[in-house]
Amino acid sequence: MRTAASRTPSERPLRVLYLSWRDRDNPEAGGAETFTDRTGEVMVARGHRVTLLTSSFPGAEPETEHGGVRVLRRGNRFTCYLHGLAHVARHRDDYDVIVDVQNGVPFWAPLAAKVPVVNVVHHVHRDQWRVVFGRVGGAIGWFVESRVAPVVYRRSRYVTVSQATRSDLATLGIPPERVDLVYSGNDHPPALESYAREPRSEQPSITVVGRLVPHKQVEIAIDVVADLQEQQPELTLDVVGAGYWLEELQAYAERRGVAGRVHFHGFVDEHTKHTLLARSWVLLMPSHKEGWGLTIVEAGLHATPAIAFAYAGGPTESIVHGRTGLLSRDADDMREQVARLLTDHELRHALGERARTHARSFDWTTAGEKLIHTLRSVLGQVERAPQPTVRLASLTPIDQLEVPSHEDEPTETDGDRDAQERSA
Repeated sequence: MRTAASRTPSERPLRVLYLSWRDRDNPEAGGAETFTDRTGEVMVARGHRVTLLTSSFPGAEPETEHGGVRVLRRGNRFTCYLHGLAHVARHRDDYDVIVDVQNGVPFWAPLAAKVPVVNVVHHVHRDQWRVVFGRVGGAIGWFVESRVAPVVYRRSRYVTVSQATRSDLATLGIPPERVDLVYSGNDHPPALESYAREPRSEQPSITVVGRLVPHKQVEIAIDVVADLQEQQPELTLDVVGAGYWLEELQAYAERRGVAGRVHFHGFVDEHTKHTLLARSWVLLMPSHKEGWGLTIVEAGLHATPAIAFAYAGGPTESIVHGRTGLLSRDADDMREQVARLLTDHELRHALGERARTHARSFDWTTAGEKLIHTLRSVLGQVERAPQPTVRLASLTPIDQLEVPSHEDEPTETDGDRDAQERSA
């Protein structure tokens, strides 16, 4: 058995610090927090020591553990950045590498660190700043994200979860050769096959999963229910997630006259989420911007096809248009696509089955190991991995889309090959 001293640098355990404004237990946690949580757990399983510094929230313990990851909660959603920078300054010799998760604003770790910093960006927040903070606040936020952060992180490697975000980063002056692509994995819930026995809802239903904030545009899903009420009087919408925009959405559903058919479930456990996804006819993701769209592949595990906006970025890769789901040009297009899938059972089933195969090709072990490879490469322990070339499907209009033939039915092997092409 080899001792720690006899191991090569690429074999020695790493001491990793994650900096993220939320952890998975936060009621407003989303896909970015799942990425941090699951990749951290993979690192621990591979023998690395991982610490996550994040913000606190009402009722949260100041320190806990997730899958072997030590979690330190300090400050609130705003002051956690100061706590993070102070922690880096005080513990400069305690870590080998820092993973700085930038949700619009980063933790500015390079200002205090003496070890390499890897900046994880799920998506660029260009238009979201103004939606959340108004004209002046939005302009300041965008200036910080687009002008200041690239300078501070000019010597850092970047990691993102989609080619779309990689391209957006290039517009900020961050060259693609400094950006590693690590696709999100997918949680395969315990007893996954039991959900296959979960019957679809008898009446047509669509589901939205995500934080209730303005840029998620849940109003568009409410509009779909209202606009289709003559064609689909029994159509219901399940909204899964929490956030400060809840009361605005409830009032909007009232104004559109569909409050009785829009069900707000709040923050739910994994079992409830997967049960709703398994029973739903269609997953709708009307978000203005998504780095990847984790819920799309989660729904795919249950053969539930998804519809999202082509301009949202990441969904152009988590959805293969016309094969595993649909990409919309605008809100009118999205409404027409929902209407088609609710009535065209053959197309909905075909897309759902392909979505299942597509979803099964993603896993967190692969994502975690790719991130570990990136960390070792910035430390000079291994060569940087080749980056994939992503080919995006053309947007066939919904009225021209045909049900794929039986010969085009995907197999597990096809899904595995697709995954290899994405991650080669």
